[in-house]
Amino acid sequence: MEIKNHLHEVIVKRHKVLCDWICNKEDGLIVPFYSSFDIRDSGSKVATVDANIFPAGFNNICEADCEHADDLARAYLDKNYGKNAKKVLLLTEEHTNNAYYWENVATLVKIVEGAGRAVRVAFPKEVDSPLNLESAGGKKITVYSAKRDGSVVSADGFSPDLIISNNDFANEYAEWSKGLSTTINPPREMGWYRRKKSEFFKEYNAVAEEFAKLISVDPWMLQIDTEVFENFDLSDEGRTDELANKVEDMIKRVRQRYKERGISEKPFVFVKNNAGTYGLGIIQVGSGEEIRELNYKARKKMKAAKGGRDVSEVIIQEGISTAVLSDGMTAEPAIYLIGCQLAGGFLRVHKEKGPQENLNSPGAVYKKLCVSDLEINIHGRLLENVYGWVARLGLLAIGREYKSYLATKK
Repeated sequence: MEIKNHLHEVIVKRHKVLCDWICNKEDGLIVPFYSSFDIRDSGSKVATVDANIFPAGFNNICEADCEHADDLARAYLDKNYGKNAKKVLLLTEEHTNNAYYWENVATLVKIVEGAGRAVRVAFPKEVDSPLNLESAGGKKITVYSAKRDGSVVSADGFSPDLIISNNDFANEYAEWSKGLSTTINPPREMGWYRRKKSEFFKEYNAVAEEFAKLISVDPWMLQIDTEVFENFDLSDEGRTDELANKVEDMIKRVRQRYKERGISEKPFVFVKNNAGTYGLGIIQVGSGEEIRELNYKARKKMKAAKGGRDVSEVIIQEGISTAVLSDGMTAEPAIYLIGCQLAGGFLRVHKEKGPQENLNSPGAVYKKLCVSDLEINIHGRLLENVYGWVARLGLLAIGREYKSYLATKK
């Protein structure tokens, strides 16, 4: 039996116990306004492989989920900021030429407006005049400059009660944010200028182990082996050789765990920028020798980071192949949350990629996966149920990650 089938049966059978458990775990944690999780399901393992705290892609969730998202947004905003927090500034990335990103922004505006808030879209910097942009679906979006006005920001006379950021702060914007009294959610401090993937996966693996023990399954089936490699420099032969040795060590560990569980699959790993985003700074290898033999193009790819920053630290991460197919094409689920609640999802599908490759790349298309169907019939929604719970484990990890960060600031 594939692991997701077993997980589905156990989750349905023990649904109340698990809901009580996760509510108890969420108590006292600060969770962001939204988040999303890329999940890999190999048949023998289901795990989160990426967590996004400033997620794009809301335009790809199914229509039924999107219609329900404004209720989730209203509940989150009312609970955390009160009904008097009526004006929201949506801070965005500066992808003026990416019409699909602006389709995401248009969807977010619709969700937050549906939650009873007035919304204005802005960049965290000055622009000469409001920009009139158009999304891939033909929606018109006006983007303003979010200017500092003492300890608060305003956008062409619009003074927000709250800033919701869809900008992932790969750039720190230190001067813009210094002394700012207006709340930003998700917090700027969870942006990629300081956040590390390794911190998330440390917390995720711990939460997954707790969950696995609660439902009496092998924790390995929900975890993902992840190791930090500091002082990354492919132009340094010594560091490259050390990285190759670390890659080979992980492949040996994964191969042994496969052998113990009767899995015949050939192991592989990803080497990822520890502060990476947008699919940059990531390569897949099947041996340490492949690291030593990387060509110029691959080495250049590993230097690429958003904002032109150097990649100085990477993670070596167990590769999880995907057994998920959609119309015969390789696929993987992505699940979205608003606060603690499942808000939507889709299958990312790529006809030109194999089951071991990164699907979050040009050419990907998106297929329906509606988490709102769980409320109608949890028994009949295997994928939504299992992937939804794995995403909720990821959210717990984010909450614990942020709690650990706050503890260092005391």
